[in-house]
Amino acid sequence: MHTPDRPHQSAALHNLRRLFWLRGAMVAFLASVALLLHFLHIPLPLLPVGIALGGMLLLNGITWLRLRHAGHAGEGEILLQLLADLAALTVLFYFTGGYSNPFAWMYLLPVAVAAVALRARHVWLLALLAMACYSLLVFFHVPLSHLHVHTLAGAGLDIHLVGMWLGFLVSAGLVAVFVTRIGQNLREYDRLVAEAREKALESERMLALGTLAAAAAHELGTPLATIAVTAGELAEELHDRPQPAASLALIRAQVARCKEILTSITAAAGQERAVHGQPLDVFLDHTIARWRDLRPDTSVACTLSGSIPAPTIVGDRTLGQALANLLDNAADAAATRLEIRGQWDAGELHLDIVDDGPGLAPEVAARVGAPFFTTKQEHGMGLGLYLARTILGRLGGSVSLENHAAGGAITRVRLPLHALAAGNRP
Repeated sequence: MHTPDRPHQSAALHNLRRLFWLRGAMVAFLASVALLLHFLHIPLPLLPVGIALGGMLLLNGITWLRLRHAGHAGEGEILLQLLADLAALTVLFYFTGGYSNPFAWMYLLPVAVAAVALRARHVWLLALLAMACYSLLVFFHVPLSHLHVHTLAGAGLDIHLVGMWLGFLVSAGLVAVFVTRIGQNLREYDRLVAEAREKALESERMLALGTLAAAAAHELGTPLATIAVTAGELAEELHDRPQPAASLALIRAQVARCKEILTSITAAAGQERAVHGQPLDVFLDHTIARWRDLRPDTSVACTLSGSIPAPTIVGDRTLGQALANLLDNAADAAATRLEIRGQWDAGELHLDIVDDGPGLAPEVAARVGAPFFTTKQEHGMGLGLYLARTILGRLGGSVSLENHAAGGAITRVRLPLHALAAGNRP
């Protein structure tokens, strides 16, 4: 499975971008210090300093081009850039006092970036190289005299101590800004990986349910056909008895509905399920009307409103089945009646289903929507709400349940319509 690789590449690309800004801040600070020392008539070897800072600027230019045109970045690229930073700093410090340079703390910045962006072996490689370079600078360097900077009041300040003070201020700021952001980027990567794993688990669960549904559809075909034939024969025998005939008509209608559901389950994905583009209000009216035919004993008050003409959507049967599942759950919980309130604009559908039942107990609210969790002890499977959430989630929508202020429960459906527009269907 390659899904986590994309967040990983994205994290490396963000780290490379932040390294670009960090290096830019380092070059700007060191160049400013060099100009200040030149203004104070403190001699510096300008050519080596210019080569070191110019090399870092050149590396940043290459990084800028990479960030503009690269779709991804790897840890190896970040490692090479950090090694180049160590080399440039070593050249700079060699010609400016070596280990006594007050800005030698900058060796810690590449190591700190590596600590939050690279693997442990790469971190230790950079740390050991930084320690080796700094140790060599103790013995090999071009010394600088410790001159004094005089304030307006005439007091003397040691240039080394002034540099240490500036170094502490700048290092604290850089660590707070850049390293913290890199850490946040890694936490974002962990979140994306967790989401990818959750989606993979959800897909596996839906595949298992689909396999079970196909097997059940195959096995149910024969008994449903037998029930249909038997009900037809009884209807012919009892055609002169209105009450039994009405019950048989209901049984035959329910059998026909079961056959229709089984046909939609066994249909190939992407075939026979597509519904031609139609206005949203027509789709909702048709879906609710079909559901009312199956639940004629449920009292329903329906109010639909929105922009006219309503947006045209290209849905499939699963969307209608998801809404029917939510209506079934609400009808099962209702005491006497349901209220359906739908409202839409060009971009989103808001559908509220209100029942006058007992509402949601706290322990039920905590688990509602989990697969195979049901409060219907006799005929519930615990899949209606779970499947509805999965189907609507695939379209970018959401389903939430909460207790209604006036009693009962309210099911809120939010569905962005751009996912259902012609040309946007997956």
